[in-house]
Amino acid sequence: MAIFSLLNGTFVGLFGIILSATYCDILWTKHKYFLMAGCMAMILLLQGAVYFVADPFTVRHFYPLITHLPLIIVLGVLSKRWLWSVIAVLTAYLCCQLRRWLALLIVAICSGKEAMQNIAELIITLPLLFILVRFTASPMRSISHSTPVVQLQFGIIPVCYYVFDYVTQIYMDSFLKESPVIVEFMPFVCSSAYLGFVLHTSQEKWARSQLEQTQYNLNLQITQAVREIENLRQSQQKMRAYRHDLRHHMQYLSSCIENGKLEQAQDYIHEIYSEIEANKVISFCKNEAANLIFSAYVKRAETFGIPIRIQADVPQLISLQESDLCVLLSNALENALHACQKVKESGISPLIDIQAYERKGKLFFQIINSCDADVSFSQGIPVTSAPGHGIGVRNICTLVDRYNGIYTFSVENGHFILRVSI
Repeated sequence: MAIFSLLNGTFVGLFGIILSATYCDILWTKHKYFLMAGCMAMILLLQGAVYFVADPFTVRHFYPLITHLPLIIVLGVLSKRWLWSVIAVLTAYLCCQLRRWLALLIVAICSGKEAMQNIAELIITLPLLFILVRFTASPMRSISHSTPVVQLQFGIIPVCYYVFDYVTQIYMDSFLKESPVIVEFMPFVCSSAYLGFVLHTSQEKWARSQLEQTQYNLNLQITQAVREIENLRQSQQKMRAYRHDLRHHMQYLSSCIENGKLEQAQDYIHEIYSEIEANKVISFCKNEAANLIFSAYVKRAETFGIPIRIQADVPQLISLQESDLCVLLSNALENALHACQKVKESGISPLIDIQAYERKGKLFFQIINSCDADVSFSQGIPVTSAPGHGIGVRNICTLVDRYNGIYTFSVENGHFILRVSI
């Protein structure tokens, strides 16, 4: 049965090498295929040489050095992911236990002898390899793109099992002494890894929920912003209509004056003037959407008695979508207005100063407003524990990140400063 034992050793080596390679996200080229084939041949020849020169016992002791270490190095060179190369090789080693256990099950069912073990493992190798490559290789490669923390969390069981198996089964006989610490070690690792996975998954779910909520709020604001822009456009059209109908208004006023109805003429003038003022859109720059937004917030600021200065040079054609520009400016100005209202309540004169311009295809916004001195920051972003607040800042960050832009928040001398390059 020595021939079956040798064949089984060769097959398990091929099984582990192929599975390890498919678990790594490698862009395979002709050169890389040849390199991998050469590595496979070298490892098998090295195993054979040690097997014939020494004995199977020595092969098992030096297996990590003549098989796993060279394989990790080759996969690390090919994939440029050294941590994942280690995890892939040790996970493939763990999968070899599936092959062994299924063979043991077949032997137990068939009431076979120990010699039948090698034959059963040989028969199982190719079907099991096909199933693992077909159904587990793609998910494994996707995990290789996760953060190192996630990779380590995933790899904790293969790593612990690898160390446990070699220490207890090959290098020591502690397992044979039935030490409770040794016997219960792997169940402890599995339980710890499972709980860690549950905690990490819960945190990811919470983060995803926060992102979905932010996206939902952003979509609501986009809808509201588009609606406000449309309303302002309609107001501007009314202004044009008033200017167009100026001749008719003058005729009506002239008729009132000729008939001595001066009070009626004066009331009509006040009515027209009020409607024009209510629908007036101030021109700050060439961009229509920016003008509409600035005009809307200037009126709101005047209502609260908050002075606002605007220097804008935004062209009509910009890289931002109109709805995104509205969301960005509306959130920033809404936060500035809210902060100035709080400052005014404390008896301090507030101010909002806005600068907006385009240079070399990039839009730059700077919004400075009076604020309380007590502003908390987390990783450079202002945060608040007040319910319903902080959404505007998250929306600004999300939108700017979507355009690969840059944003900074700071407080200087009682003034909150937002700078955006997008």
